[in-house]
Amino acid sequence: MTDLSPRTQPEVPAVRKRRRWLPIVVLGVVLVAGGVIVTQFLRSAVDYYCNVDEVGTRSGCDPDRRLRLQGVVEQDSIVEQGGDTDFVIGFNGVNMAVHYDGQPGGIFKECIPVVVHGHFDSAGEVFNSDRVEVKHSDEYVAVNDERLEQAEDLADDCDEGAAG
Repeated sequence: MTDLSPRTQPEVPAVRKRRRWLPIVVLGVVLVAGGVIVTQFLRSAVDYYCNVDEVGTRSGCDPDRRLRLQGVVEQDSIVEQGGDTDFVIGFNGVNMAVHYDGQPGGIFKECIPVVVHGHFDSAGEVFNSDRVEVKHSDEYVAVNDERLEQAEDLADDCDEGAAG
């Protein structure tokens, strides 16, 4: 007769699976750091576009964030001193003081639409700008001399209207 009783294996000490935690931890740290960097980049890259009269009234146009403000440079408001430029922009009867670190150059002058990029000072009274865009770039001037002359005529009308 055949022995049908179960056979027993010799006892083998339990081998514990060792996970390599270091690569998992490093991967986790890299993913978290990458997420933080992407979030900061996207947050700084997004400048909300607002008209001067929308600051503090329209969603996204909060004075405590970086903005792009559109307005027209007010008559007799440009003051250049020490390499910086101070001026006032207005839109729909609301004016905003702007401090620009530098000189805008180009065709920047009074009575023209501009977009300034930056943020408000701690008191929320002066907009500190690090970039000024005027309606027409140098490339536009080179290709469209006649249109630029028309724009200058309109600016002259603005100057005369302010003087009158």
